[in-house]
Amino acid sequence: MSYYTLKDGEKLYYEDVGHGADTLIMMHGWTSSHEVYEKPVETLREYARCIIYDHRGHGGSKAANRGEPTMETLAGDLNELITGLSLSNITLLGWSMGAGVVFNYVRLYGCGALKQIILCDMTPKQLNDEEWKLGLYQGAYTKADMDRDAGKDFYKLYKEFAVGAVPRLKKIPGFLLKKPLREKLDNCDESVLKSLAKSMKTQDNRDVVEQISVPVTYFYADPGSLFSPELADWYGEHVRTQYRAVRFPNANHMLVSDYPDKFAEEVRGVLRQ
Repeated sequence: MSYYTLKDGEKLYYEDVGHGADTLIMMHGWTSSHEVYEKPVETLREYARCIIYDHRGHGGSKAANRGEPTMETLAGDLNELITGLSLSNITLLGWSMGAGVVFNYVRLYGCGALKQIILCDMTPKQLNDEEWKLGLYQGAYTKADMDRDAGKDFYKLYKEFAVGAVPRLKKIPGFLLKKPLREKLDNCDESVLKSLAKSMKTQDNRDVVEQISVPVTYFYADPGSLFSPELADWYGEHVRTQYRAVRFPNANHMLVSDYPDKFAEEVRGVLRQ
């Protein structure tokens, strides 16, 4: 087990495995952990130096829970890892919230340390409105919904998110679903989850997409669950560098863990570029 001590004294759990000319940093989503990438890393470690780590308040970094971290905080943590571990020639991959970290990293630090970017099933703007329908819950989630959710029991809120991400969970009776969902939450710090959820939902990173100066690949689920497959076309219209979209058919938001072999093969293809 390895921990990286940040400038503020918090410690992040990380794993550094593999070899190659490329460095591949893979960042997990909200309420997840580095473990979502363990199966793909078994393959990818043969082609790149793989860095996987747990964000503040998640998994092995659960104890890194002081204050009210934002997406900018997580981008700062990423920058510290990159500079502290002297990483270069980086393919930066973010799934879900991890992609949100990518946007904030680009906004704050630019693309100088990066070779390319892989975004996985994530929108640059979660809240939908009259002119934006590519946000959370395939265009259905608005600021009014966010304000309503602020008063909900946190477990109930998380359950709605989990069922939205994995529609098949709707078929499982609530009393059977409660234990695995509680275990998932117990692996995280609730105050950090709340703070990051609020930060994510209030961001609009559409302008950042046009600031990216390295090639971009977008992995997306079709028919999807949290986000519309049409996001792939939007990225294609707004990314100003080389762009490619990779479709995961018959998939939902959990495309990384549901299709680890395809995920690894597609990432390997990007590394070859």
